[in-house]
Amino acid sequence: MYNSNTIPNQDNLPSLSRINVPFSCDCINGEFLGHLFSYQLGSDDTYPKIAQELYANLTTADWIQRFNSYDPSSLPDGGNLNVTVKCSCGNSSISKDYGLFITYPLRPGETLDSVSSAANLSSELIRRYNPDVNFSQGSGLIYIPGREPGLSHGSIVGITAGVVAAVLFLAACLYSGVYRNKNAETNPLLLNAQAQGTISDKSVEFSYEELSRATLEFSLANKIGQGGFGAVYYAELRGKRAAIKKMDMQASRQFLAELKVLTRTHHLNLVPLIGYCVEHSLFLVYEYMENGNLSQHLHGLGRDPLPWSTRVQVALDSARGLEYILKLPGVFRRRAGCHNIHEHSVPVHIHCDIKSTNILIDKNFHGKVADFGLTKLTGAGITSRFGGTFGYMPPEYVQYGEISPKVDVYAFGVVLYELISAKEAIIRANDPDDEPKSLIALFDEVLSQAYSKDDLVKMIGPRLGDNYPLDSVHKMAQLANACTHEDPRQRPSMRSIVVALMTLSSSTKD
Repeated sequence: MYNSNTIPNQDNLPSLSRINVPFSCDCINGEFLGHLFSYQLGSDDTYPKIAQELYANLTTADWIQRFNSYDPSSLPDGGNLNVTVKCSCGNSSISKDYGLFITYPLRPGETLDSVSSAANLSSELIRRYNPDVNFSQGSGLIYIPGREPGLSHGSIVGITAGVVAAVLFLAACLYSGVYRNKNAETNPLLLNAQAQGTISDKSVEFSYEELSRATLEFSLANKIGQGGFGAVYYAELRGKRAAIKKMDMQASRQFLAELKVLTRTHHLNLVPLIGYCVEHSLFLVYEYMENGNLSQHLHGLGRDPLPWSTRVQVALDSARGLEYILKLPGVFRRRAGCHNIHEHSVPVHIHCDIKSTNILIDKNFHGKVADFGLTKLTGAGITSRFGGTFGYMPPEYVQYGEISPKVDVYAFGVVLYELISAKEAIIRANDPDDEPKSLIALFDEVLSQAYSKDDLVKMIGPRLGDNYPLDSVHKMAQLANACTHEDPRQRPSMRSIVVALMTLSSSTKD
């Protein structure tokens, strides 16, 4: 569809012809619209070569370095590189007639007149879309408006295209209007939640209009994340910075699960819920966490690496939050016999989706457990299917569907391994013929042998440098190993994990 006018025969591509390839355009780090391409490094690659030759100046060496942790002077052969290309969704105040925007790198000798002539557009229109561009310098990116082939105006706000060698990349920015029915009756989901005591009297109910205004109508520029059950938007709401999760009505079970936990609990290490809305979609409003999530810091996704002492602190904070959740009885009141999570005569709450992306970090670099959409209220010996995330699920759940508090303990052990290694829970091989390997399996190979300092050092994430006490790393690895024991009965309780991390934290120095 995107190449029918320029390449009529798709089986015979002329040399150096330009082709259009669609890709998604997202809000990156809450700062700008763009796309992170994944590029496998070759032996003679450099940041300038990748930016200037392979990506035809659609990005710069500085931009590539910003989103990667590799030393520019020693790029690893075969390593995966994030390459950022900026996108544009246009500006409806200039014109609503265009549904396509081309990201175009200016070349020496090109001018505003030559670009507008080639695009068959007025110079004034292109200048208005690129007010800060000096067209005479023959470099930099501009955005050229066009029209989306085969789609009516307004169904796509903007598509971005850029020349990569002989390839044009297209990025779609989709928009769907949502209108409030002012005569809508009280939502039955809300009535049911109130009747069951899911929502406390202190919960704040927001209107759709207020949330829409605070997020600039849920604009892509305000989008800061995407989870399994909905998108997350940044907002400034009633004088506070907030994160708003927008969920489909079909996710009512997950919506109510989060409400049930967060509207009646208050703990330093759980992400605070401000309020909710049930008009047109399901919305949960949280306090905004300035430092993103743990995964972003560990895996080099636009966040600074965390020093070892902070990693230990985040682990301790998260363990405390989990311990609190696991102690919550079904009626949210402490009763005799409910304080120990091993006393399964009383149902307990299990998070069921602990992972590094669900541990948020506040402005003081303390960890907070988030995303309670899969939380289960259950007792011992219960079997169920809750979804979860591959790489964090224990064998008893994968094989038999068994759920207990030790499900969260196992997943937390994987997070501890991530804190040490900065590797993903599942490590994909560079060779497509090789099987992926779990992070647990990698550490098992090291820890199952006689303790070797050199073997453990090889597992430590490179962004830590040499700034860590090896004995502390070894103790965290041993704790993670205990948490991920194949037999759930052999895994420690969250109380034991908290105590171990408190001891580790008190002995850890920067």
